[in-house]
Amino acid sequence: MLWHAVNSVSAAPVESVFVVLAPDDKAYASHDWSRFAGKVEPLYCGGETRRDSVYNGLVAAMAAVDADDWILVHDAARPCLPHADLERLLKEASGDAVGAILALPVAETVKRAADESGVARIASTEDRAGLWLAQTPQMFRAGLLAQALRSAKGRITDEASAVEEMGLKPRIVQGSRDNLKVTYPEDIAIAEAILSARSRS
Repeated sequence: MLWHAVNSVSAAPVESVFVVLAPDDKAYASHDWSRFAGKVEPLYCGGETRRDSVYNGLVAAMAAVDADDWILVHDAARPCLPHADLERLLKEASGDAVGAILALPVAETVKRAADESGVARIASTEDRAGLWLAQTPQMFRAGLLAQALRSAKGRITDEASAVEEMGLKPRIVQGSRDNLKVTYPEDIAIAEAILSARSRS
């Protein structure tokens, strides 16, 4: 999955791809990364949380990155990022003062659940108008993102959450269902089907 995620981001006009890994990771070096011709650099500085890993990666990359440079943060668990989605994000985010994320509008009815004696029951039905499912990549200036992650106090589940804590409002760029996050075992088969169909086209 990591190789495909790196491959999808590398197709864009980016100078470097930094892969944040656990300090004791051994698997990365066992794979062939020669296709990317030195464009990919592993950073063995992953932390306990997503916020820690992204922040540590930013700090480690600062020797090669200026504060005003755009940074794309992408999940290894999203190996099927369509090139068209990435191009749309780059185009729309580069003209934005804050930055942007890929996201999908919520299509299903959303229920809020409550626990009643160990049984999940519907507490309410949420209004899905204006609700979006956040995806990656998320794109921000390096300095802004580092500041946001450094000062973040709440539960940070994506980079936009940290930027929002600063009172800023990142732009939403519509993504697609192909950019799925591999979370459940059945998602692997879906991702394989998407990648296989692309390789034949």
